[in-house]
Amino acid sequence: MDPVLPYTPLFKILAIGALSGLCVAVHAAGLMVMSRWLRKGVERNKRSYWRDVWLLVRVSWGLVFLHVVEITIWGVFYTWKGLLPDLNTALYFSSITYSTVGYGDVVLSTGWRLFSSAEALVGILMAGLSTSFFFMFLHQLFARQFDTGQTHRP
Repeated sequence: MDPVLPYTPLFKILAIGALSGLCVAVHAAGLMVMSRWLRKGVERNKRSYWRDVWLLVRVSWGLVFLHVVEITIWGVFYTWKGLLPDLNTALYFSSITYSTVGYGDVVLSTGWRLFSSAEALVGILMAGLSTSFFFMFLHQLFARQFDTGQTHRP
């Protein structure tokens, strides 16, 4: 059993800050890696409709992967602190909380519910960041197409 200190409000606020910061760092690092990789893909001269579709699929996979990693971070914390019975339940709870679906069939104990709100807020923010990244990528892809006069033929 944990000592009394981990259950203080200060510990909980610091833990929420650490989890949130870790998720933002993971997301930012992932977006930086993806942007460098994508810059090479967009700048290639050989482009076609199907190559661009495949590129969009890979961008989507990369973004979903980042969110799954972040959901896992929260789920592992819930399991580590014994807030949920097992990792499977913790990952399920984390995924419905992070995505703001919130079925309510699994909940944290009263003293830890602030974590649910914090995780949902982080999920909203990271989803917004992913959306803006995806929009920026599409903008670059289409701007290059229009600037070079390229058209896609399936």
